[in-house]
Amino acid sequence: MPVPRPLRERCREFLGTDGEIRYIFPATSYGGGAGFIFVVTDDQVAVISTGPLGRSTPKSIWGAYPRGTRIGPVETGAGASFEFAGAAFEVDDEYVPVVNAADSEVFARDSLPRDPLPDL
Repeated sequence: MPVPRPLRERCREFLGTDGEIRYIFPATSYGGGAGFIFVVTDDQVAVISTGPLGRSTPKSIWGAYPRGTRIGPVETGAGASFEFAGAAFEVDDEYVPVVNAADSEVFARDSLPRDPLPDL
């Protein structure tokens, strides 16, 4: 399920960036608890805390990392989880391809499909 446009705009305003948001997905701390939104732009991976009660209201920047920082790999099985910046996170299965695409864009560009309409 795509992240709703209002949440994308709140994150953009919260980060103070006019740049393009390449990828965005919600996550929670492993085992439940705090919510987070990962926002990947052209130059950074920002992790925004949303607090324990919801995933739709950005509260504070948990961390900002250079775009070259790997997010995954995502472990699947009893739930999708990954480690990032020394913390463990869980993500809904539907967002696993988003994490993989964000990493592939930087670390495995040759594995991405070619743009069928590069002149647009």
